[in-house]
Amino acid sequence: MPSKTAISTPDAPAAIGPYSQAIRVGEMLFASGQIPIDPKTGNLVHGGITEQTTQVMENIKAVLNKAGIDLVHIVKTTVFIKDMNDFAAMNAVYGKYLAPEGVIPPARSTVEVARLPKDALVEVEVIAMESPDA
Repeated sequence: MPSKTAISTPDAPAAIGPYSQAIRVGEMLFASGQIPIDPKTGNLVHGGITEQTTQVMENIKAVLNKAGIDLVHIVKTTVFIKDMNDFAAMNAVYGKYLAPEGVIPPARSTVEVARLPKDALVEVEVIAMESPDA
């Protein structure tokens, strides 16, 4: 089995349980779900789905940067959203980060959930590769 390496950065919320911000196995990076916590304050960001999705994406970007890759390397996402009525607003922010013009967007699953940690409105987890065929 390939060895696994933990990825951790203070530029994203610290793991508050028995998990890692991300794990690298070979060229693959498996990132834990990010919720909209400001890593500077440790608090949930104020605002609605737009502000929360923006913080989630910034947290993901920070974890990937620590691993030496960026958003274009993401091949799969899973979005957990508290209210599917917020989908369009979440998707607008998501698209700016993960599907700008000329970039192949990752595969995605989106699931409405009853509750997220700290009563967040959205959580996103990602899988990335160091050398995707972009």
